[in-house]
Amino acid sequence: MVSPKGSDTAPQKPLDYLTQTSQESTAIREQFLKESAALVVQGAQWLAQCVNQDGKLLICGNGGSAADAQHLAAEMVGRMLLERRALPAIALTTDSSNLTALANDYGYERVFSRQVEALAQPQDLLLAISTSGNSPSILRAVEAAKRKGCRVIGLTGGKGGQLASQVDLLLNVSAGTNSSRIQETHIFVVHALVDLMDRFFLEAP
Repeated sequence: MVSPKGSDTAPQKPLDYLTQTSQESTAIREQFLKESAALVVQGAQWLAQCVNQDGKLLICGNGGSAADAQHLAAEMVGRMLLERRALPAIALTTDSSNLTALANDYGYERVFSRQVEALAQPQDLLLAISTSGNSPSILRAVEAAKRKGCRVIGLTGGKGGQLASQVDLLLNVSAGTNSSRIQETHIFVVHALVDLMDRFFLEAP
């Protein structure tokens, strides 16, 4: 951190700070892999099972996690590193009319759960993203998915929050202490899930 004015400690130089944050991000990701590499592989298997059985992926998150939800949907519908068929995935964060109507009529906590109620089928998979694990809108979406009979993967950080005990598969960035560092590992996980699915588990059309 930059030292406050009047401090006897010399301020940290920008390049030093940049190096420090890069090292922090790497260390957090490496700790996640030590703890959860096998779970990421399992998540990729579940993703493949979902689309192999004509299910679809539903994804939700807020803020930066909304961007990750959209990123994942794009990798599924388009492609990542390997050419293959388009795969069904919907980021529940992209329809402004839906989001604003639901927030206005039902409260923001239900902006994702109402969409899950409308769209989810038992063969579908919900990937719920919350860096804290305590976002009410995400927790309500998980509850709705469970009522529909869907599997749920949680992508979170720190201690996992309430989300940790509510999902079927938890991918938790335990060493992350702020949203920025946690999300840097989250996007690695997003890429890993799709890449592993494509290379090892996806059935040919």
